[in-house]
Amino acid sequence: MKRWIKRLSITLIIALGITFGLDKLVQFRESNEDIYEYFSTKNLKPKIGHFKAEGRDIRYISIGEDTSATILFIHGAPSSLSYYKDYLSDSTLLHRAHMYAVDRPGYGYSGFGDPLTSIEKQAKIMATILDSLRRPNHPVVVVGTSYGTSVASRLTMDYPNLVDGLVLVGPSLAPGEEKIYDISYPMEIPPLKWMVPRTLVSANAEKLSHYQELKKMLPLWSNIKIPVAYIQGADDDLIYTSNAKFARKKLINVPSLDITLIANRGHLITFTEKEFIQKTIVKMLDKVQQKPWDLAKN
Repeated sequence: MKRWIKRLSITLIIALGITFGLDKLVQFRESNEDIYEYFSTKNLKPKIGHFKAEGRDIRYISIGEDTSATILFIHGAPSSLSYYKDYLSDSTLLHRAHMYAVDRPGYGYSGFGDPLTSIEKQAKIMATILDSLRRPNHPVVVVGTSYGTSVASRLTMDYPNLVDGLVLVGPSLAPGEEKIYDISYPMEIPPLKWMVPRTLVSANAEKLSHYQELKKMLPLWSNIKIPVAYIQGADDDLIYTSNAKFARKKLINVPSLDITLIANRGHLITFTEKEFIQKTIVKMLDKVQQKPWDLAKN
């Protein structure tokens, strides 16, 4: 009996060690110090702060001069605001807009591992920061990636006066049109769930609730009445390209819808196609600053 207990104890210690090690290894986030160090190598000084919304403490980063436009980046899953640091340090974008990125609930330093599966509530959190930043005649472009496109779309549906242009990268818009791995379901069952890195706990909770959350958005797509740019890898096997067809069908009231499927590219085009995405963001900035619909909201 003593030998059995000893072996069980050793097994538990090893399991806890592996769990702790994986959690430390798989985080997809960077500390404030690491982010400041990255930007200092480029002679840039961003601001990192926190704001309260929906009972959450949300970390954000801002950078750029008080120019004529604002860009808000919303990341996917698993990820964090540091996902966009190459964009936040891009000289062209810095000259065109004041930029913000946010750790979504459950990621980065916004309640790490404590997911918020309601896309409606996540959109409300994003609206809180945008509402505090909005200036008269100062258009806002929201850039979402993967799951972040769902949040960006819901934000625009529910708060149409806060957003003037949407850039959706690897968009997840249609209910059920994405891959769910077999391991996703048992990952929700203790004790396996307790062994999963916290960032993946958040990502998995969002993944398994995504279908129902996107279904709730089905009657709301006609609320989007601003220009939209849709960018996706033609070989994306995580978020299916059938989402492009869904976008064409549902975005019936937008003044323009530009859909680009990039050949020989998968889901991670935010990194592999930065130049194209950056140019698309600049085109969107030009569009919302030249057209009259953004000014009518202010």
